[in-house]
Formats: sequence, C-alpha cells, structure tokens
Amino acid sequence: MSQLAGGIGTRGPGETQLETDRRKIYRRIRHVKQQIENVRRIRAQQRQRRESAPVATVALVGYTNAGKSTLFNALTHAAVLESPKMFATLDPTIRAVTLPSRRKALLSDTVGFIRNLPHTLVSAFRATLEEVQRAALILHVSDASNLLSAEQDAQVERVLQELEAEKKPRLHVMNKIDLLPPKQRESLLDDALTVHVSAATGSGMSTLLERIDNTLSEDAVRRIRLRVPQQEGKALAMLEARSRIYSRAYKDGLVELETEAPESVIRKLKQFVLE
Repeated sequence: MSQLAGGIGTRGPGETQLETDRRKIYRRIRHVKQQIENVRRIRAQQRQRRESAPVATVALVGYTNAGKSTLFNALTHAAVLESPKMFATLDPTIRAVTLPSRRKALLSDTVGFIRNLPHTLVSAFRATLEEVQRAALILHVSDASNLLSAEQDAQVERVLQELEAEKKPRLHVMNKIDLLPPKQRESLLDDALTVHVSAATGSGMSTLLERIDNTLSEDAVRRIRLRVPQQEGKALAMLEARSRIYSRAYKDGLVELETEAPESVIRKLKQFVLE
C-alpha cells in the first residue's frame, strides 16, 4: 500500500491502509453509539410524558420464542410480528390494554433473552430493556411445553438481575399450555404468582387480566356513590366507559349510581360524589 498518497478525503502522508480502515471503523462506532444514545433520550422523553398520567406500564420479558409477542397481540389486539426467529422483536412496542376494572395499563413487548447474553448486546439493547427497568409490573413469560423451561427461566432471572429489575413485582405466565398433553393440562393449577395461559387459543386470558388488575396499585379503584344530572351526558359516558356500575336509579332528572371507578375518574367527577 502506498504511504505517500495525500489529498482531501484520502489517506494522509504516511498513513497506511490499515490505519485508514481503523479510523473509518472508529468513526462508524461513534456514529452508532450516538444513534443509540439518541434513541435512549427520545424514549426517556416518551416515558416522562407517559408517567405524567396515572397509567402503569407492564413489561413482557422471557426467553426467546416463549410466545411474548403472541401474548402481547392476544391482550392488546395489536399486530406485532410473531416469529420463532431469534430477536424477531428488536424494538419495544407499547399498546394500551383495558383491565377488568376499566383502568388502562400500557403493555410493552421486549426483546427475547438468550443464554449467556453478551455484555455488548445488553448495551445495544439497553434502550429497549429500559422499559423493563421502569415497569410497574413484569410478566415473565415461559414456554410451558419446553423441556428446558426451568433452565431458560434461570437465564431470564440472571438478565433481570443484571438490569437491577429482579425485585420488581412480577407474575409468571406459563404460556403454550395448548401444546401439553390433555392430562398434564388438566392438572395445572394457578397460584398467587403463576398463571397458565395459551396466547394462541385465548385460554386463561381473562384470569391473567384479573391478576394484572389486582397487582397494579397505580390509579387505585374505589367504590363510590354518585348523583349525576341527566343532562351531564359527558360525565355519564365517562362512567359507562371507565367504571363498573353496580346499580343505577333515575329520579327527578338525576341519576344515582353505585360504581367502582379509578381515582383519575373520581377526581374529574368529584362534584357528583355523595359522601
């Protein structure tokens, strides 16, 4: 290689081809790192906007091919790519889900974990995995039909410890129970920390939503009585959409209701609340 070539945009005097390639690679590395930092900054701003509202974020985590994206689609009716390929999910997708109490929660689909995830990959996925660090609840999704499920769960636990998220509230979701033999499927029992579901068939989805609803503390639900004028259509529509109504009576142009509603709804309708 010539060491004497020079000029704008070419090698300088005395610069070998190896040094030129190294300089280009370092420039590329700096550019990629800057892009990752920009993604982290934008996601941090998005999280700040979300956290200003009383809506909890629930993060799906699990070993690759545990069925996280299929479960995400089943809960939110989204159309996220479902694929057995490794790292099919690279970017976190966030969608709203309505809980049985009529509260809203945000569900976040994340990248699948693998055994011995290299530190360089953890750094590259950090913008994605920060959703796990900031979540109010973690849904640890496992493949119930996989014989290596226990080993994969241990690997997920190690990655959560690396992210300092191992102490967050968590539900263990055993997915793909439709692939189990009928006798084994019938013997499965849910407990306080574990729910058995099939995202593909929809089995166990209502139980999982109830368990998520009972675990989240954001925007707590309270049972109240209200007296709302019938002409307050906007207030009545809000109660219909965002609360559980147990009784309703009409009298003298007023509607008396007994309802269970989130605090965010109660604050907006506080002038109608009966002591």
